[in-house]
Amino acid sequence: MASEPTVAKEKYACPACGGDSHWNPTKKALVCAYCGTNAPGELDKSSGEVREIDLVTALRELDNDARGWKSDRVSVKCQSCEAISVFQAQMTAKQCEFCGSTQILPYEQRKAPISPESLLPLEVSESRVRESMRQWYHTRWFAPNRLKKDALTDTVKGVYIPYWTFDAQSHADWTAQSGYYYYVSETYLDAEGKAQTRQVRKIRWQNSSGSLDHFFDDELVAGTQGVDGELLAQVEPFPTKKLVAYDPGYLSGWLVEQYQIDLISAAQRSHATMGKKLESLCASQVPGDTHRFLKVRSHYHGQTFKHILVPIWLLTYRHGKKNFQVIVNGVTGEIAGRYPKSVWKILFLVIGILIAVGIIVLVSQS
Repeated sequence: MASEPTVAKEKYACPACGGDSHWNPTKKALVCAYCGTNAPGELDKSSGEVREIDLVTALRELDNDARGWKSDRVSVKCQSCEAISVFQAQMTAKQCEFCGSTQILPYEQRKAPISPESLLPLEVSESRVRESMRQWYHTRWFAPNRLKKDALTDTVKGVYIPYWTFDAQSHADWTAQSGYYYYVSETYLDAEGKAQTRQVRKIRWQNSSGSLDHFFDDELVAGTQGVDGELLAQVEPFPTKKLVAYDPGYLSGWLVEQYQIDLISAAQRSHATMGKKLESLCASQVPGDTHRFLKVRSHYHGQTFKHILVPIWLLTYRHGKKNFQVIVNGVTGEIAGRYPKSVWKILFLVIGILIAVGIIVLVSQS
C-alpha cells in the first residue's frame, strides 16, 4: 500500500495580527499577507510542517488582557511615512505629527497591539525644550538665517514612542590567533649606497581561546516608524531604571505612536546587537598586541522582554520640498535634529577657504 504524500500546511495565524501567514522558503519565515510580519521558523522536511521559535509561539498565545491601551483610543495611519498615531477618542487629527502629511486614514487591525508594560514619565518641560531648540538652531551655522529667526518652536509636540527592551544571560566561547610584536634589525642601503641599520616590527602568531559570561540588561530596540532612527540614536539612552508601571493616565492628552517594529523583528535586531557586543567583549580578552581570525560561538538563555513607552519632544517642519525633524529626549533633554543648509553660506565658505589657501601659497613663495 502506497504511503500518503506529505502535505505542508499552507496557512498559519500571524502572531502579531492574527491574519494568514504563508511559509516563504526564501526568507525561511512565515510571512503575513496582512501586516507583513516575518515569523522565523524551520520547515520539517519529514512532515512538511513549520516549527516556530519559542518567541513566536509565546506571542501567539499571549492573553488578550496583555493587549490594548486600557483606555478608549483611536488610531490613524499616515499614508506617507506609515506611522500609526494613537490618541484619545475625543481628539481629532488633521495631519501626521511625524511628517506633516495630510494623508491620514483611520486604522483598524485584527488584533490589538501588545500593551505597554511600563513607561518613562516626562521630565523635561515644554518651556525648556523651546529654549533648547532655539539655542540649537542658533548654533547651526549653515542653516538659513530665516530658519534661525523663526525657530518654528511653536509647533513642538510631546509624543510617547514605543521601544522594546530585552534582557538575556549569555555565554560565549571564542578562538583566535594572538599576535605578539617583536623587532629585528635589518640592513639596507641608503640613497648614497651606504649600509644602514633599522628596526623592523614582526608579529609572532599563536593560537588562543577563552570564554565569558555576560548579562544584557535592558537592551533597547526602537519600535517607531515615524521618528528618524539616526536622530533617536543620538539622544539615547533613555534611563530605563526610572521606568514606572504603565497607567493610561500618564498618556492623557498626549499623542502615542503604536509600534511598527513588531516583537519578533525587534528580538532579531536585539540578538544582532548583542552578538556584536559579545564579539567586542571577546576581542578584548584575546591576549597579545593584536589578533586575527576571531570566531565567537554564543548562547543565550533566560531571555525576557518588555514593551515600554518613552517620551520625546518632536518638531517636524517643512523647508522647500523636504521634511525635517528635531527631537529632544523627554527625560534627559538631549537634542538632535536635521536642518536645511544654505547654499550661499556653503559657497561663501568655499570661496573663503580658496582665498586663504591662495594667500598662504603666495606668502610661502615670496
